[in-house]
Amino acid sequence: MSADPADWPEGVARHVLGRVDSTMAEAARLAPHLSGPAWVFAQEQTAARGRRGRDWHMPVGNFAATLVLRPKGGLPQAALYSFVAALALDEALARVAGPAAGLAIKWPNDVLLNGGKVAGILLESIGSGASLSHLAIGIGVNLAEAPDPGLLEPGAVAPVSLRGETGLSIPPEDFLPILAQAFARWQGQLETWGFGPIRTAWLARAARIGQRILARTGHETHEGIFETIDDSGAMILQTAKGRLPIAAGDIFF
Repeated sequence: MSADPADWPEGVARHVLGRVDSTMAEAARLAPHLSGPAWVFAQEQTAARGRRGRDWHMPVGNFAATLVLRPKGGLPQAALYSFVAALALDEALARVAGPAAGLAIKWPNDVLLNGGKVAGILLESIGSGASLSHLAIGIGVNLAEAPDPGLLEPGAVAPVSLRGETGLSIPPEDFLPILAQAFARWQGQLETWGFGPIRTAWLARAARIGQRILARTGHETHEGIFETIDDSGAMILQTAKGRLPIAAGDIFF
């Protein structure tokens, strides 16, 4: 499907680039000069990265953009924007692929399509020390092609693409306004009503709720039932030793 170019959230800037090292890096460079939120979009990235500093490869036709903003609530609320971004991605992909698409959200920050990873989210704070100036929310979506599975760490969810799973094609520049509008809507809910409605909507779309998973935090691995997420967004894992909150980590099915 094609997006209406006029369909863009009010008060949000848009920077469209042909080639850049990474949209996250460009967002950090732009942040001191911005008067409001801004999307940084690129057709090609030469030095993109994923979570924990991992290299991130972007085949031609895939989507890469970063939203840079000043989160209301400062540093304690910044992590909640990962859930806003996941819901926005779920909504945008459903709008493109239709409500029957097999979409689910994987804690903490991936979106799955038919069980494979179709999109990922990366949050980075911009500022010095504990002072948060801006938040950069990087989003990558496999619209056209899935990256090489050999580049993934063992046990990671296999990547898929929107086109490969559904046969649908959408140019990255057309996906941007769809995602930007969805993000603005979910962000408005967070800022108006707090995390409660976001948490409820996220849980309704969450992958493997009530099922046994592995959670890796640093050098420790925990096994248990994915019970819920708490009011801070931490995963609650029901283990043999009791309920364990996990604020950050990787999960494996």
